[in-house]
Amino acid sequence: MSHRKPVRITERHAFDALIDARSPAEFALDHIPGAINCPVLDDEERHIVGTIYVQTGAFEARRVGGAMVAANIAKHLRETLADRPENWKPLVYCWRGGMRSGSMVTWLRLVGWDAQQLAGGYKSFRRHVISQIDALSPKLDLRVVCGATGSAKTRVLQALAARGEQVLDLEAFAAHKGSLLGALPGVPQPSQKHFETRIATVLDAIDLSRPLYVEGESARIGRLSVPLPLVARMREAACIEVAATPEARLSYLLRDYAYLGDDRDALAGKLGQLKELQGKETVARWQQWAHEADLPHLFAELMALHYDPHYDKSQSLHFRRWAQRRKVAASDLDDQGIEALADAVRAPVNEHPIGGTT
Repeated sequence: MSHRKPVRITERHAFDALIDARSPAEFALDHIPGAINCPVLDDEERHIVGTIYVQTGAFEARRVGGAMVAANIAKHLRETLADRPENWKPLVYCWRGGMRSGSMVTWLRLVGWDAQQLAGGYKSFRRHVISQIDALSPKLDLRVVCGATGSAKTRVLQALAARGEQVLDLEAFAAHKGSLLGALPGVPQPSQKHFETRIATVLDAIDLSRPLYVEGESARIGRLSVPLPLVARMREAACIEVAATPEARLSYLLRDYAYLGDDRDALAGKLGQLKELQGKETVARWQQWAHEADLPHLFAELMALHYDPHYDKSQSLHFRRWAQRRKVAASDLDDQGIEALADAVRAPVNEHPIGGTT
């Protein structure tokens, strides 16, 4: 068993496992990718110990908390960690590398495992995430895939990834499609911290000499904010516009948002947010279509009256190189059409692949 020493966040890959000793609620908010949660105090126990600390003092909190910690570690040894081999080498962390992870490391080392403690805990990882986004964003060779609502940009990114291209799918990380109706049914958005963790994890693995494709997003996706250094880089990047026909876009939207017809009241409620922009009469018509699940009429008018009129202006405001964008035409956004688009998007500028560029 090697000598115990503080382990830095950049050394975490040298271990067989990452153990997050924090409470389930802390773990759910954000954690180091790949970590397993073995709480030494659960959410209620953490609250109890904190209350005792404030009301009675540190000794009584440690006495009561110590019994809880010992019981929880015993449970993990019997269950989650029961099948780990003798030469297993875990790295343990808590909020800031204090007593919770220290207690677990002590017990794991008594068993005979070469357990180590992450210096600074989760807080050191959080600093790493922010510094990586700050440091790497300005160096990215970004290619921003733009297009009016319904242009299948996310599907194009997925097809690019399948071709071995580097892709940063911000909407997937945010669990949101970015528009008024973009919330995914039954899928809550992650915390801001976890959103940033997922971005930093991709940036950590990026080959900076190769392009990184990203969808042209606003600074917010649902309730989450895209990190400012990444927004700044996107604003300066080269743009590739998916120029799909209105018919192709409407057909795609009807497939991609078909689930909106399942909860008609919720859809009508969201449309109500557009009254100031579009007027009561227009929105009342849209809400009627929502209640009738008449998505073809609804989406056609949302495109014509809400999304499209401001599209070009908003893109030119968001992207400084919008006027120099490369256009890739699409008359169909079925599976075959999206494959052709992906080939066209990744083609060198001097080539004109089937699917058409202008």
